[in-house]
Amino acid sequence: MLPTTQRTLLARVARAQRDGRVPSLVAGVVRDGELAWHAGRGALPGGADADDVQYRIGSITKTVCAVTVLRLRDEGLLDLDDPLDTHLPGTPFGDRTVGQLLAHLAGAGAESPGLWWERTPGGPLAELGLSDDDRVLPAARRFHYSNLGFGLLGELVARRRGRCWTEVARDEVLLPLGMTRTSTRPQDPAAAGHAVHPWADLVLAEPEHDAGVMAPAGQLWCTARDLARLGAFLLGDTGGVLSPATVEEMTVPAGIDASSPVWAAYGLGVQVHRVEGATLVGHGGSMPGFLAGLWVDREEGTGALALGNTTAGMDPGLGAGLLADLRAAEPRIVDEWSPEPSPVDPALLGPWFWGPSPYVLRAVPGGLLHLSGLGRPGRTSRFRPGPDGTWVGLDGYFAGETLRIADGHLWLATFVFTRTPYDPAAPVPGGVHESGWHHRTG
Repeated sequence: MLPTTQRTLLARVARAQRDGRVPSLVAGVVRDGELAWHAGRGALPGGADADDVQYRIGSITKTVCAVTVLRLRDEGLLDLDDPLDTHLPGTPFGDRTVGQLLAHLAGAGAESPGLWWERTPGGPLAELGLSDDDRVLPAARRFHYSNLGFGLLGELVARRRGRCWTEVARDEVLLPLGMTRTSTRPQDPAAAGHAVHPWADLVLAEPEHDAGVMAPAGQLWCTARDLARLGAFLLGDTGGVLSPATVEEMTVPAGIDASSPVWAAYGLGVQVHRVEGATLVGHGGSMPGFLAGLWVDREEGTGALALGNTTAGMDPGLGAGLLADLRAAEPRIVDEWSPEPSPVDPALLGPWFWGPSPYVLRAVPGGLLHLSGLGRPGRTSRFRPGPDGTWVGLDGYFAGETLRIADGHLWLATFVFTRTPYDPAAPVPGGVHESGWHHRTG
């Protein structure tokens, strides 16, 4: 990384630590699958390397929890449409699905009942005393962030695996990714959690406990170097823990956070933000005494992280700012274009018509097809090869729909795309009026 870039990044981190009055702050940038740059400011544990100091990462733990759930799905042990009762019977959320819980669409309460779970010791699920009062919204009605929901997901994983969630996360996610300095309780060197007085430059120690069944919602402690490895995972270096296709599935927005001042959504265990033209995937985290953030730009192949030991005050836009600085100072040089075989006969590409609306079908890198409006807005989707010569929608309006190219037409859902507008020789639903195209409207 260029010295000028490093200075720009350091200046942003230094200002965030000073202006946010963060007792200690470690931040870094992920590039080429590793922690390419990092810096520490403030009172770090004596003699410790900044990238090896543990901080509590709060809700970034939810991303790890989601990975443990999706591993079960990919193994065929559950489906995202399964009601929770199928795998975790006896809760008030039995009719809510696994996928709804992952995307915060299950209408579960934001917090677990009882004392503030983040500042008091936790116990098993039975001690939560869940009731119908914890169902605060109908299922799939709106996004509602739920720590309780991820506690339930962790318990689901524990029941399916036959051991506690923390052990599953360690053995199936953390260790395979090389995150050997990530743990459920602090291991030295670790930062001490503090609250900073709102009107004076004073600090107060914050408590730290085992969260019990709520651990999957925010229990983990992590170093900058380990968090960078999780960032590389979100960028596609999955280490065999999940397939790249499943990680991409995690990043598809499911629930929209209407309270956010910017475009913000939630996928499956990850937050998805649109900031100044860039789509950032990752998660923020907060627990008493700690704030954290991990954000990656999958288009640029870069990520940024921040770890601070304060309950409030750290700039929530620090990660996005570091990525913006990096894009401006050292923009990614994209791969060279070179010809590659067309996944279909090139004669099938080009203009098509849905009724009178012009579309264009293109071959795009990766062996995919791309359908979009031609010269005007249209329903846009990419398609990957499917079984029996069909194609399956990856995104957009036709996500999940099957495209068939047969008999000189495109067959997509109930639509028939033809080479000319309302081709009278084509099987257009509803038929084509016998008078054909003419200049009279009366």
